[in-house]
Amino acid sequence: MSESGPSDAREQRRELAAFLRSRRERITPREAGLPSTGRRRTPGLRREELALLAGMSATWYTYLEQGRDIRVSDQVLDALAGVLRLDAHEHHHLYRLAGRAPATEETGPGAVAPEVAAVPLLLQPHPAFLIDGTYDVLSHNPATERVFPGLVSGDGRRPNFARWTFLEPRAREVLVDWEPEARGLLARVRSLAGAHPGDPRFERLVGELHEGSAEVRDWWPRFEVEARGGGHKRLRSPDGGAVTTYAYTAFHAAGRPEQTLVIYAASSDPGGETV
Repeated sequence: MSESGPSDAREQRRELAAFLRSRRERITPREAGLPSTGRRRTPGLRREELALLAGMSATWYTYLEQGRDIRVSDQVLDALAGVLRLDAHEHHHLYRLAGRAPATEETGPGAVAPEVAAVPLLLQPHPAFLIDGTYDVLSHNPATERVFPGLVSGDGRRPNFARWTFLEPRAREVLVDWEPEARGLLARVRSLAGAHPGDPRFERLVGELHEGSAEVRDWWPRFEVEARGGGHKRLRSPDGGAVTTYAYTAFHAAGRPEQTLVIYAASSDPGGETV
């Protein structure tokens, strides 16, 4: 059997692009939990809507539908499969077109129901996002990208608040109380990792944080643990100007205890718990 060459790879990328486009066009905004925006020129979801629901950048998703030569993680494929409501056969086909074998060894939070993924968009202009136990951002709204610059990268990886806090330089400018915020977050990551011993998702995250952050290497051996909750957070605007105190609240998705909806609202009360 001859080995596949560049032309075969290009054809596979074209098939992936066509498959994604066909499945995107069959999902109506109402089915995805989005508000009605009147008449549309094309059927189904817009590219940017699907990208937001799947927790990825619109540019990166556009590259996929353009058949560009980019690598997509299993997590992104699973997120797309969830929003597009793919059945098991279609999910497997998506992996095959992306040149990957479906992952079976990981214990994840499961697919995100489209109506749940759409909730952050309904809460615009308040920053709102859905995260899993590893702080991967499963879906978010534009306000989230505005107050947390750099959270959504251009490499197609699913955004992650732990990586952003420790590895994104802008986080230290945005988070006015960076050290207590970062230590609290790391303590919550340790608590969650302890509840999932041997889970490769946590092993990869913790390893990446250790590699990229001296603070993580210093704080992790202290075995600090903390529960996830709500409170107050002081955020500096991305332009380095005003500081706003936000109250934030967390809710678990019904039937999906690892999926947490977090909502931020500007608060005039600077008191409360800082986590």
